[in-house]
Amino acid sequence: MLPKVNFYVLLSRSEQGRQLFACKLAEKAFRLGFKAYILTDTRQQAQQLDTLLWTFRANSFVPHEIYQSDLPSRANAVIIGTQQAPEAWRHTLINLSTYCPEQVHQSEQIFELLDNDETHKQAGRKRYRLYQQQGITPNTHKM
Repeated sequence: MLPKVNFYVLLSRSEQGRQLFACKLAEKAFRLGFKAYILTDTRQQAQQLDTLLWTFRANSFVPHEIYQSDLPSRANAVIIGTQQAPEAWRHTLINLSTYCPEQVHQSEQIFELLDNDETHKQAGRKRYRLYQQQGITPNTHKM
């Protein structure tokens, strides 16, 4: 089964805008009972998201942790990392990285978050074409 891929193109040029949107998607996945993986390019980005998930909304609680190499606690609905997601967290993939995730066909839904930064848009176009080459028709949403 092919995953549903959605590209969200945000109007801002801010990395924090993309990260806030990722937090909202992660919170929604948690409320719907799904585990989610947020893929980042760097450990620093993962740490920023870790902090933001605690503070982005006053009454929000999203159990999460940064994934390193040990299997995360199953109690955490969301994990953040720079490598391939562990199997239990492949349902929902939120991609903040500049590359196409390795486990594309193992996810049910993939969210690609872009902003108006030219570097992010170019990398996003490349990923869009890679998805198409794999027989996936991505949807695009301008926010």
